[in-house]
Amino acid sequence: MFLKFQFAAMLFLALGMGLFSSACKKDPQLPPGELNLTAAKIGTELLSLNTPLLNEELPYDLPIQLTFNQPLDPATVSKGISLQTDGSPVPFTTSLENGGTSLILIPDSPLLPQRSYEVLIFDLLKSSAGIPAKAHILQFSTKTGDFKVISATVNGVDLLSNGTPRDLDLSFNARISFNQPLNKNTVNSVHVKLFRPGVFANVSWSFENNDSTLILTADQPLRHFEKYTLSLSSAIQGPAGYQLSNFSRSFYTRLDPNPKFPVVSDEALLDLVQEKTFRYFWDFGHPVSGLARERNTSGDLVTSGGSGFGIMSIIVGIERGFITRSEGVARWQKIVNFLKNDVQRYHGAFPHWLNGVNGATIPFSTKDNGADLVETSFLMQGLLTVRQYLNSNDPTEQQIKTNIQTLWEEVEWDWFTRGGQDVLYWHWSPNYEWQMNHAIRGYNECLITYFLAAASPTHPIPASVYHKGWASNGGIKNNNSYYGYPLPLGYSLGGPLFFSHYSFLGLDPRNLKDTYADYWIQNKHHTLINRAYCIDNPRNYVGYSADCWGLTASDNHQGYNAHSPTNDLGVITPTAALSSFPYTPEESMQALKFFYYQLGDKLWGDYGFYDAFNPTAGWYASSTLAIDQGPIVVMMENHRTGLLWDLFMSSPEVATAAAQLGFTY
Repeated sequence: MFLKFQFAAMLFLALGMGLFSSACKKDPQLPPGELNLTAAKIGTELLSLNTPLLNEELPYDLPIQLTFNQPLDPATVSKGISLQTDGSPVPFTTSLENGGTSLILIPDSPLLPQRSYEVLIFDLLKSSAGIPAKAHILQFSTKTGDFKVISATVNGVDLLSNGTPRDLDLSFNARISFNQPLNKNTVNSVHVKLFRPGVFANVSWSFENNDSTLILTADQPLRHFEKYTLSLSSAIQGPAGYQLSNFSRSFYTRLDPNPKFPVVSDEALLDLVQEKTFRYFWDFGHPVSGLARERNTSGDLVTSGGSGFGIMSIIVGIERGFITRSEGVARWQKIVNFLKNDVQRYHGAFPHWLNGVNGATIPFSTKDNGADLVETSFLMQGLLTVRQYLNSNDPTEQQIKTNIQTLWEEVEWDWFTRGGQDVLYWHWSPNYEWQMNHAIRGYNECLITYFLAAASPTHPIPASVYHKGWASNGGIKNNNSYYGYPLPLGYSLGGPLFFSHYSFLGLDPRNLKDTYADYWIQNKHHTLINRAYCIDNPRNYVGYSADCWGLTASDNHQGYNAHSPTNDLGVITPTAALSSFPYTPEESMQALKFFYYQLGDKLWGDYGFYDAFNPTAGWYASSTLAIDQGPIVVMMENHRTGLLWDLFMSSPEVATAAAQLGFTY
């Protein structure tokens, strides 16, 4: 838009009277001592001083700087300088720099885009020596406008600097300033949003600084330890109709340190966690088969390995008084009869998933629709522990023991060497046979698979399968130190913590050794490395600390993954720290208290702790999984009494396997 010279007549008259110069550059023939404008710029953009040249496409959101050949008298500035657009004055403030020769004009509100402006200099402006200014008109037009956020804070914390602010107070007050005044009619609850994942907060707003600053407040305190996002839609406009680019910034609220539940003794807290978690297997066990559902949304889909963990938890339920012995025995009877009579097995081995109503195999994946030897070993670990617990003098209990023995003896462990190879294979399918081609090699959660295969009274493997297959003739050794803890076996930094849980629900690591490792040191150091990594927090995730640690397989904000120090997605899984109680009792109790008292409003549900959470992503699970709940109950009991370890290790087959494989215990 070009200037409409509303002051043309005034300008002509002024020129005729000699009030304005015909040129803005200093004329060497002008009388010495005359006060002249020698340079002008907006921001860093220099303006041409030739009159009546229009300077086009200049910034509208930066100060105007006028430079004179002599210092100015500050008392004459307000009367000697005018900034106008379309004949209307534009208010501004001024300051003098460079010994008074530079006059800075700062408009009270940002100039408007695509507008024409005039700076008028009158002879009322005088130098410090009293010399009047040479009258002048400086004309310019501003650039095509944009509408943008120039500053944004929440509770006084800058949102525009690098990084996402953390630990903000729960009372929400945001100040967002723009380079132009807002069109207030475009500000509404559709265009201004404050939310955490899936939940929007109610926000009210007001305006300051001639409508160029938006003030936002929430009608209720924000939730603690959450990720919030403040979003402004592109539908928000400035006064000239220019739209805002989408604006979105996130921040994290602080932790509320107040206990979410009444504080009880440590022993009472362990009782509470064990009982609540046990209820996953008891109250939520499948009504027909009694087996454990894979997760709290699985319907009739039950899991063989998770059921092995659940079977062991029933012992805890009886001994802790959560249920009666007769109730526990009745549940075991239902489970064992179903496993023996209804479940489809493959060379005695069980599938990973099965239907809890009729026992039919449910494929874990396309080719994984038959035997799963590792899940079978988790189930057998539980069944053998129950067998040792049952009373042979009770006819019902003896019948369960007999049926467990039958199931145990019918597993053809040696058949899974795939024709006599020196390694066990994980899967076999009636349709795809060995196409999964997954050899079970260490070090991971599968030590119990080889131990039971060697312990089998009917289908044992030779020791060479363990040493060459599982141990790779010593290739499972690590022998490096991490965070000051030597790690005998396995991956860098130890891998996910379930490696130290699943095989050791029954297999007692306290004095367990073979040629490759002391398994107590292995498991204890694995846990301490995992915790030290979380404290170190090299990826700077939100929430990691000495209170909040534990990386293992679980649900996450993207699906499911085996989390570990080398596969860290910011996900903390309570079972990781809680199932490590035998190895790190003080550190695990510290984590338990944090999860329960500090985050219990987010993590605690009908069946104990939810599966996992990721504060960095603002994600908290609502899921519970059998393979994560079971180890909590069992390993807490092993920490407290050693009960499940004592029972499993009392099996005569344990001595057989130890002698076969070279273990001492």
